[in-house]
Amino acid sequence: MPTVSPLAGVTALYNSTVEFIAVAQSDPLAAPLLDELGREYTARYGDLSGTEYADMRAYPAHEFAPPDGVLIVGVSGGVPVAGGAFRRYDAHTAELKRIWTASAHRGRGYGKLVVAELERIARERGYRTMCLTTGPRQPEAVGLYLATGYRPLYDPSLPPEQVGAHAFEKSL
Repeated sequence: MPTVSPLAGVTALYNSTVEFIAVAQSDPLAAPLLDELGREYTARYGDLSGTEYADMRAYPAHEFAPPDGVLIVGVSGGVPVAGGAFRRYDAHTAELKRIWTASAHRGRGYGKLVVAELERIARERGYRTMCLTTGPRQPEAVGLYLATGYRPLYDPSLPPEQVGAHAFEKSL
């Protein structure tokens, strides 16, 4: 079981350490994660320009900057392994965006750590609820959000493509 040090922002997991660093959207530390994410989205969905699955860098950077938002990168051994962001949805709700683990580092629980760190930051900033949407071709993401306590706002008995965007929320 991972141990979390909220003061240091460091989490121990499987004998490795992940340090979460808040970065700007244009930070080179985030680039490898965002590049790989873009390639995977394109492979799953095709041309994404103008859609909700567009490259994270297509969103205005200020949406993921304090005080209303944040973009974090989890670094282990000097390598960016996972990341994610949130932005303000309304006065009491933050919206998770682009929770991502690099393909070479999957299966180690980093996605759960990213979600937990983003929730911790959101609570510190006064948010009471997190919301998000994920795509119908991302069953791993659906599994992550269900495993971390998010409630589906759609009928899970329907086929994923029929549902379209899979919306979730969680009280903090």
